[in-house]
Amino acid sequence: MMTKMPGNYNALLRKAMNYFIFTLSGICIVITIGLLFFLLGYILYMGLPALTFEFFTELPKSEGEGGIAHAILGTLKLLSIAIVIAFPIGFFGGIYLSEFGSRSWMAYSVRYAADILTGIPSIVIGIFAYTIIVLPLKHFSTLAGGIALSIILLPIVLKGTETFLKLVPESLREAALALGMAQWRMILTVVVPYSLSGILTCMMLGIARVAGETAPLLFTAFGNQYWSSGWLEPTASIPVMIYTYSISPYEEWQQQAWAAGTVLLILVFFANLFSRIVLKRQEMAAK
Repeated sequence: MMTKMPGNYNALLRKAMNYFIFTLSGICIVITIGLLFFLLGYILYMGLPALTFEFFTELPKSEGEGGIAHAILGTLKLLSIAIVIAFPIGFFGGIYLSEFGSRSWMAYSVRYAADILTGIPSIVIGIFAYTIIVLPLKHFSTLAGGIALSIILLPIVLKGTETFLKLVPESLREAALALGMAQWRMILTVVVPYSLSGILTCMMLGIARVAGETAPLLFTAFGNQYWSSGWLEPTASIPVMIYTYSISPYEEWQQQAWAAGTVLLILVFFANLFSRIVLKRQEMAAK
Protein backbone atom coordinates (compact mmCIF):
# COMPACT_ATOMS: atom_id res chain seq x y z
CA MET A 1 0.00 0.00 0.00
CA MET A 2 2.80 2.39 0.84
CA THR A 3 4.40 1.92 -2.58
CA LYS A 4 1.18 2.90 -4.37
CA MET A 5 0.63 6.13 -2.51
CA PRO A 6 3.02 8.29 -4.57
CA GLY A 7 1.39 7.13 -7.79
CA ASN A 8 -2.12 7.80 -6.49
CA TYR A 9 -1.00 11.17 -5.18
CA ASN A 10 0.48 12.16 -8.56
CA ALA A 11 -2.67 11.03 -10.37
CA LEU A 12 -4.87 13.07 -8.04
CA LEU A 13 -2.57 16.07 -8.45
CA ARG A 14 -2.75 15.80 -12.25
CA LYS A 15 -6.56 15.57 -12.16
CA ALA A 16 -6.82 18.54 -9.81
CA MET A 17 -4.51 20.60 -12.01
CA ASN A 18 -6.47 19.54 -15.08
CA TYR A 19 -9.77 20.64 -13.53
CA PHE A 20 -8.22 23.91 -12.35
CA ILE A 21 -6.80 24.79 -15.80
CA PHE A 22 -10.04 23.74 -17.50
CA THR A 23 -12.11 25.89 -15.14
CA LEU A 24 -9.76 28.86 -15.49
CA SER A 25 -9.84 28.58 -19.29
CA GLY A 26 -13.65 28.45 -19.24
CA ILE A 27 -13.83 31.55 -17.05
CA CYS A 28 -11.47 33.43 -19.39
CA ILE A 29 -13.54 32.39 -22.42
CA VAL A 30 -16.76 33.55 -20.77
CA ILE A 31 -15.20 36.90 -19.82
CA THR A 32 -13.80 37.44 -23.32
CA ILE A 33 -17.06 36.57 -25.09
CA GLY A 34 -19.03 38.59 -22.56
CA LEU A 35 -16.91 41.68 -23.11
CA LEU A 36 -17.25 41.26 -26.87
CA PHE A 37 -21.03 41.00 -26.79
CA PHE A 38 -21.27 43.85 -24.28
CA LEU A 39 -19.16 46.08 -26.52
CA LEU A 40 -21.08 45.20 -29.67
CA GLY A 41 -24.43 45.50 -27.92
CA TYR A 42 -23.61 48.88 -26.41
CA ILE A 43 -22.43 50.30 -29.75
CA LEU A 44 -25.57 49.05 -31.50
CA TYR A 45 -27.77 50.33 -28.69
CA MET A 46 -26.28 53.81 -28.94
CA GLY A 47 -25.95 53.95 -32.72
CA LEU A 48 -28.97 52.23 -34.24
CA PRO A 49 -31.53 54.94 -33.25
CA ALA A 50 -29.63 57.52 -35.34
CA LEU A 51 -29.42 55.37 -38.47
CA THR A 52 -31.82 56.82 -41.01
CA PHE A 53 -31.95 57.02 -44.78
CA GLU A 54 -30.76 60.65 -44.64
CA PHE A 55 -27.80 59.59 -42.50
CA PHE A 56 -26.41 57.64 -45.48
CA THR A 57 -27.35 60.06 -48.27
CA GLU A 58 -26.92 63.63 -47.01
CA LEU A 59 -24.10 65.94 -45.98
CA PRO A 60 -23.84 67.42 -42.47
CA LYS A 61 -26.15 70.42 -42.11
CA SER A 62 -25.99 71.56 -38.51
CA GLU A 63 -25.54 70.06 -35.06
CA GLY A 64 -27.14 66.65 -35.22
CA GLU A 65 -28.67 67.02 -38.68
CA GLY A 66 -27.71 65.63 -42.04
CA GLY A 67 -25.63 62.55 -42.62
CA ILE A 68 -22.22 61.12 -43.43
CA ALA A 69 -22.51 60.39 -47.14
CA HIS A 70 -19.30 62.34 -47.77
CA ALA A 71 -17.46 60.29 -45.13
CA ILE A 72 -18.66 56.99 -46.59
CA LEU A 73 -17.49 58.02 -50.05
CA GLY A 74 -14.21 59.32 -48.65
CA THR A 75 -13.54 56.06 -46.84
CA LEU A 76 -14.19 54.09 -50.02
CA LYS A 77 -11.80 56.34 -51.95
CA LEU A 78 -9.10 55.96 -49.32
CA LEU A 79 -9.50 52.18 -49.24
CA SER A 80 -9.44 51.99 -53.03
CA ILE A 81 -6.06 53.74 -53.13
CA ALA A 82 -4.72 51.46 -50.41
CA ILE A 83 -5.97 48.39 -52.28
CA VAL A 84 -4.52 49.46 -55.63
CA ILE A 85 -1.09 50.00 -54.05
CA ALA A 86 -0.88 47.27 -51.41
CA PHE A 87 -2.62 44.31 -53.05
CA PRO A 88 -0.37 43.89 -56.14
CA ILE A 89 2.86 44.56 -54.23
CA GLY A 90 1.86 42.31 -51.33
CA PHE A 91 0.59 39.55 -53.63
CA PHE A 92 3.66 39.33 -55.87
CA GLY A 93 5.94 39.90 -52.89
CA GLY A 94 4.33 36.94 -51.14
CA ILE A 95 4.84 34.81 -54.26
CA TYR A 96 8.52 35.75 -54.32
CA LEU A 97 9.01 34.91 -50.65
CA SER A 98 7.21 31.58 -50.94
CA GLU A 99 8.46 30.30 -54.29
CA PHE A 100 11.80 31.96 -55.08
CA GLY A 101 13.41 33.53 -52.03
CA SER A 102 13.20 30.97 -49.25
CA ARG A 103 16.89 31.26 -48.28
CA SER A 104 18.18 34.41 -49.97
CA TRP A 105 19.28 37.50 -48.08
CA MET A 106 16.74 39.53 -50.05
CA ALA A 107 13.87 37.37 -48.78
CA TYR A 108 15.16 37.65 -45.23
CA SER A 109 15.31 41.44 -45.58
CA VAL A 110 11.78 41.62 -46.98
CA ARG A 111 10.37 39.44 -44.18
CA TYR A 112 12.18 41.49 -41.57
CA ALA A 113 10.91 44.74 -43.10
CA ALA A 114 7.35 43.37 -43.17
CA ASP A 115 7.58 42.39 -39.50
CA ILE A 116 8.85 45.87 -38.61
CA LEU A 117 6.06 47.54 -40.60
CA THR A 118 3.47 45.40 -38.84
CA GLY A 119 4.67 46.59 -35.46
CA ILE A 120 5.02 50.31 -36.25
CA PRO A 121 2.25 52.40 -34.60
CA SER A 122 -0.18 53.80 -37.13
CA ILE A 123 0.37 57.36 -35.90
CA VAL A 124 4.06 57.07 -36.83
CA ILE A 125 3.04 56.00 -40.33
CA GLY A 126 0.75 59.03 -40.45
CA ILE A 127 3.63 61.34 -39.51
CA PHE A 128 5.81 59.69 -42.17
CA ALA A 129 3.17 60.17 -44.87
CA TYR A 130 2.66 63.75 -43.70
CA THR A 131 6.38 64.45 -44.09
CA ILE A 132 6.92 62.92 -47.52
CA ILE A 133 3.57 63.71 -49.17
CA VAL A 134 1.59 66.43 -47.40
CA LEU A 135 4.46 68.83 -46.81
CA PRO A 136 5.81 68.73 -50.40
CA LEU A 137 2.27 69.14 -51.81
CA LYS A 138 1.54 71.81 -49.18
CA HIS A 139 -1.98 70.47 -48.53
CA PHE A 140 -3.83 67.44 -47.21
CA SER A 141 -5.25 65.01 -49.77
CA THR A 142 -7.07 61.76 -50.36
CA LEU A 143 -3.95 60.43 -52.07
CA ALA A 144 -1.81 60.97 -48.97
CA GLY A 145 -4.37 59.20 -46.79
CA GLY A 146 -4.61 56.26 -49.17
CA ILE A 147 -0.83 55.87 -49.29
CA ALA A 148 -0.66 55.92 -45.49
CA LEU A 149 -3.27 53.17 -45.30
CA SER A 150 -1.46 51.16 -47.98
CA ILE A 151 1.69 51.12 -45.84
CA ILE A 152 -0.33 49.53 -43.04
CA LEU A 153 -2.09 47.11 -45.39
CA LEU A 154 1.00 46.00 -47.34
CA PRO A 155 2.69 43.74 -44.72
CA ILE A 156 -0.64 42.11 -43.88
CA VAL A 157 -1.20 41.09 -47.50
CA LEU A 158 2.42 40.10 -48.04
CA LYS A 159 2.72 37.86 -44.98
CA GLY A 160 -0.74 36.37 -45.53
CA THR A 161 -0.01 35.54 -49.17
CA GLU A 162 3.28 33.89 -48.26
CA THR A 163 1.65 31.87 -45.49
CA PHE A 164 -1.16 30.49 -47.65
CA LEU A 165 1.15 29.72 -50.56
CA LYS A 166 3.39 27.70 -48.26
CA LEU A 167 0.37 25.59 -47.28
CA VAL A 168 0.14 24.24 -50.84
CA PRO A 169 1.38 20.60 -50.81
CA GLU A 170 4.76 20.10 -52.43
CA SER A 171 3.32 17.14 -54.31
CA LEU A 172 1.22 19.50 -56.43
CA ARG A 173 4.28 21.52 -57.39
CA GLU A 174 6.28 18.40 -58.19
CA ALA A 175 3.46 16.93 -60.28
CA ALA A 176 3.10 20.12 -62.32
CA LEU A 177 6.85 20.36 -62.91
CA ALA A 178 6.96 16.66 -63.84
CA LEU A 179 4.41 17.35 -66.57
CA GLY A 180 6.81 19.84 -68.11
CA MET A 181 5.33 23.10 -66.82
CA ALA A 182 7.60 26.08 -66.40
CA GLN A 183 7.88 27.27 -62.84
CA TRP A 184 6.07 30.56 -63.49
CA ARG A 185 3.21 28.71 -65.17
CA MET A 186 3.04 26.20 -62.35
CA ILE A 187 2.74 29.03 -59.83
CA LEU A 188 0.00 30.86 -61.74
CA THR A 189 -2.08 27.83 -62.72
CA VAL A 190 -1.59 25.44 -59.78
CA VAL A 191 -0.22 27.09 -56.65
CA VAL A 192 -2.11 30.40 -56.72
CA PRO A 193 -5.56 28.92 -57.58
CA TYR A 194 -5.15 26.33 -54.81
CA SER A 195 -4.51 29.04 -52.19
CA LEU A 196 -6.63 31.81 -53.72
CA SER A 197 -9.37 31.57 -51.10
CA GLY A 198 -6.88 31.98 -48.28
CA ILE A 199 -5.21 34.91 -50.01
CA LEU A 200 -8.56 36.64 -50.49
CA THR A 201 -9.29 36.01 -46.83
CA CYS A 202 -6.13 37.76 -45.65
CA MET A 203 -6.85 40.64 -48.04
CA MET A 204 -10.36 41.10 -46.65
CA LEU A 205 -9.05 40.96 -43.09
CA GLY A 206 -6.45 43.55 -44.03
CA ILE A 207 -9.15 45.86 -45.37
CA ALA A 208 -11.11 45.43 -42.14
CA ARG A 209 -7.93 46.24 -40.22
CA VAL A 210 -7.19 49.55 -41.98
CA ALA A 211 -10.81 50.66 -42.38
CA GLY A 212 -10.91 51.84 -38.78
CA GLU A 213 -7.55 53.64 -38.72
CA THR A 214 -7.84 57.24 -37.54
CA ALA A 215 -4.39 58.56 -36.63
CA PRO A 216 -2.82 58.32 -40.13
CA LEU A 217 -5.80 60.10 -41.67
CA LEU A 218 -5.58 63.01 -39.23
CA PHE A 219 -2.12 63.75 -40.66
CA THR A 220 -2.93 63.09 -44.32
CA ALA A 221 -6.56 63.23 -45.47
CA PHE A 222 -7.49 65.50 -42.53
CA GLY A 223 -11.24 65.83 -43.11
CA ASN A 224 -13.89 67.70 -45.05
CA GLN A 225 -17.46 68.79 -44.39
CA TYR A 226 -18.30 68.64 -48.09
CA TRP A 227 -17.80 66.34 -51.06
CA SER A 228 -14.20 65.78 -52.09
CA SER A 229 -14.22 66.04 -55.87
CA GLY A 230 -10.68 64.85 -56.57
CA TRP A 231 -7.79 62.81 -55.23
CA LEU A 232 -5.64 65.79 -54.24
CA GLU A 233 -8.12 67.41 -51.89
CA PRO A 234 -8.82 66.76 -48.20
CA THR A 235 -11.55 64.20 -47.74
CA ALA A 236 -13.82 63.08 -44.95
CA SER A 237 -13.65 59.54 -43.59
CA ILE A 238 -15.74 57.57 -41.13
CA PRO A 239 -12.98 57.08 -38.49
CA VAL A 240 -12.02 60.77 -38.46
CA MET A 241 -15.67 61.78 -38.35
CA ILE A 242 -16.22 59.51 -35.35
CA TYR A 243 -13.25 61.09 -33.59
CA THR A 244 -14.34 64.66 -34.39
CA TYR A 245 -17.97 64.18 -33.43
CA SER A 246 -17.27 62.17 -30.29
CA ILE A 247 -15.16 64.94 -28.70
CA SER A 248 -17.60 67.70 -29.65
CA PRO A 249 -19.72 69.39 -26.94
CA TYR A 250 -22.95 68.73 -28.85
CA GLU A 251 -24.98 65.72 -27.80
CA GLU A 252 -26.43 65.40 -31.33
CA TRP A 253 -22.95 65.10 -32.83
CA GLN A 254 -22.02 62.50 -30.24
CA GLN A 255 -25.11 60.53 -31.25
CA GLN A 256 -24.00 60.67 -34.87
CA ALA A 257 -20.56 59.47 -33.81
CA TRP A 258 -22.20 56.38 -32.29
CA ALA A 259 -24.16 55.87 -35.50
CA ALA A 260 -21.01 56.19 -37.61
CA GLY A 261 -19.31 53.71 -35.31
CA THR A 262 -22.18 51.32 -35.90
CA VAL A 263 -21.76 51.67 -39.67
CA LEU A 264 -18.03 51.00 -39.41
CA LEU A 265 -18.69 48.03 -37.14
CA ILE A 266 -21.14 46.57 -39.64
CA LEU A 267 -18.66 47.01 -42.51
CA VAL A 268 -15.90 45.27 -40.55
CA PHE A 269 -18.30 42.50 -39.51
CA PHE A 270 -19.29 41.72 -43.09
CA ALA A 271 -15.66 41.82 -44.22
CA ASN A 272 -14.75 39.27 -41.55
CA LEU A 273 -17.84 37.18 -42.33
CA PHE A 274 -16.99 37.10 -46.03
CA SER A 275 -13.42 36.05 -45.29
CA ARG A 276 -14.62 33.26 -42.99
CA ILE A 277 -17.05 31.96 -45.61
CA VAL A 278 -14.38 31.95 -48.30
CA LEU A 279 -11.88 30.17 -46.06
CA LYS A 280 -14.49 27.61 -44.98
CA ARG A 281 -15.30 26.80 -48.60
CA GLN A 282 -11.61 26.25 -49.30
CA GLU A 283 -11.33 23.86 -46.35
CA MET A 284 -14.40 21.92 -47.53
CA ALA A 285 -13.05 21.74 -51.08
CA ALA A 286 -9.70 20.47 -49.79
CA LYS A 287 -11.46 17.60 -48.00
